[in-house]
Amino acid sequence: MHGEYKVPGGKLVVVDLEVHGGVLREVRVAGDFFLEPDEALVEIDRALEGADASLSAPELAARIQAALPEGTVMFGFSAEAVGIAVRRALANATDWHHYDWQLIHDGPQAPELHMALDEVLTAEVAAGRRPPTLRVWEWGSPAVVIGSFQSLRNEVDPEGAARHGITVVRRISGGGAMFCEPGNTITYSLCVPDALVQGLSFADSYAYLDDWVLGALGDMGIRAWYQPLNDIATEAGKIAGAAQKRVVSGGGAVLHHVTMAYDIDADKMLDVLRIGKEKLSDKGTKSAKKRVDPLRRQTGLSRAAVIERMIDSFGSRYGLTAGAVTPEEMARAEELAASKFSSEEWTARVP
Repeated sequence: MHGEYKVPGGKLVVVDLEVHGGVLREVRVAGDFFLEPDEALVEIDRALEGADASLSAPELAARIQAALPEGTVMFGFSAEAVGIAVRRALANATDWHHYDWQLIHDGPQAPELHMALDEVLTAEVAAGRRPPTLRVWEWGSPAVVIGSFQSLRNEVDPEGAARHGITVVRRISGGGAMFCEPGNTITYSLCVPDALVQGLSFADSYAYLDDWVLGALGDMGIRAWYQPLNDIATEAGKIAGAAQKRVVSGGGAVLHHVTMAYDIDADKMLDVLRIGKEKLSDKGTKSAKKRVDPLRRQTGLSRAAVIERMIDSFGSRYGLTAGAVTPEEMARAEELAASKFSSEEWTARVP
């Protein structure tokens, strides 16, 4: 069995092993990490040899940590990362490079249709009818997108939304509200097979699926990092938030979508989002405006240039072929946009 785990912002950990009688055998750990002293690698292998194959990543990490020579230095990886790589080997997890990735980047579309496309495309990946897909959104109109489990009345001021012509929609993933305006927001979705995140905890999968965009931002001169559970942050402030939805039908799939602030009208946001007012009520409006630091200021690049660099970065890492939503997928998405994502029943399902 073979497992790989790229530590977010760190190095690659590779594990090859066999399982006999429910325990790990012939364990060999490798990677492009740094480790001192040399003999620590032998001790890591020994710590895993004979371990119960049902142990979790933290339990495997505890065995490794206990076996390390005093003064061991692990750079670019950790005992926990090795445990994750073992779990991925045992789960027959795949890697980014195992797939032919497809890019969808269409023109502006309505908020309801974006919600529907996420649901449809992820289901198609789960069914094996669509390759793993990176979809970059273009917003046809301003919107507030609330999480699947949020209370509509607690999150959105309806008078503020009406005053600014903002559509309110509910997505299928959890998490918090997103304030989105054409030209000010960069949103993308990853629709990936469940096998890609096998062996990862729910929290670890966020960091794993966000790692490529951290590299893309780094190439643009932004030092960004994953901030648990679902934020991408810089020293200047938060620049993005992620959310996920798991699909268990077919072969299983994960929808991971991220909204990034290219620019932001903070006054308008605070006039529409009640959650912004409550979360920051003790810090004042100035702090609210500084809470999100836009990419426009940090990069000095146009929105189109930022998106182009992100796409190029993904493609250089994993390969990426231009694709499109099929007529069948679009028909299904348009039907869902009308029947589900435009309906009061869905939008106010948590009043």
